[in-house]
Amino acid sequence: MSLASINRKIEALTAEMQQAAAAEDFETAARLRNEIAALKGEAAGGSPLVRQPPPGAMGLGTHIPVAQRPKDWRPPKKPDPMTRHTKARKR
Repeated sequence: MSLASINRKIEALTAEMQQAAAAEDFETAARLRNEIAALKGEAAGGSPLVRQPPPGAMGLGTHIPVAQRPKDWRPPKKPDPMTRHTKARKR
């Protein structure tokens, strides 16, 4: 599931939970609340769980976008192994 589809599902479940609570069907509202918490990757108390990312995520931190390198970026040159342990001379 993509992040957008998870958010849409959470919004739909939230509306359904509010309707169930207004109709005083608290068992259904509690079940929906737990399902929303599972989609958000949280425990029932609201604290985030480290071991349960949202469905569709491959691991921790997958909701964070990857920083892209600039187009003209090149890796730095590797140091010469022959001069790696020498001090720079003053001129």
